[in-house]
Amino acid sequence: MVDLTHGDDAAAVNALRSAVMRLSRRLKHQRVDESLSPTEMSVLGTLARCGTATPGELARKEHVQPPSMTRIVALLEAKGLVSLEPHPEDRRQKVVAQTERAEAMLEESRRKRNAWLADLVDGLDEDEWAKLREAAPVLEKLAHL
Repeated sequence: MVDLTHGDDAAAVNALRSAVMRLSRRLKHQRVDESLSPTEMSVLGTLARCGTATPGELARKEHVQPPSMTRIVALLEAKGLVSLEPHPEDRRQKVVAQTERAEAMLEESRRKRNAWLADLVDGLDEDEWAKLREAAPVLEKLAHL
């Protein structure tokens, strides 16, 4: 277990936090569509990963209040990036689905960010790259805990 009173553990956690935050900020600058907020991009990414969802489900997944998600969905719908469809089991609800335009935009964003990250990785030696490849699934797990 991680012990933040232990010097090595505390230093490692601090270094990980700092590196992830810096890398995340730099990745955010590699956006394709500057008119979308990071939250709007995150909602589109969630829809791409998880499929359609109600606004309430999206609010839980994105850790925002339902009224905030309702506003975000309305903005994305106005931009033609999501559509609202009838809920298959509950006529009182709607489900949010991404549009083809959103899929294309996300794909272009992934391509651009992957290319930028690949350029950074070219600066690593083979041993560092091997360690990073091994760490990727662990980082992915952390991101979804």
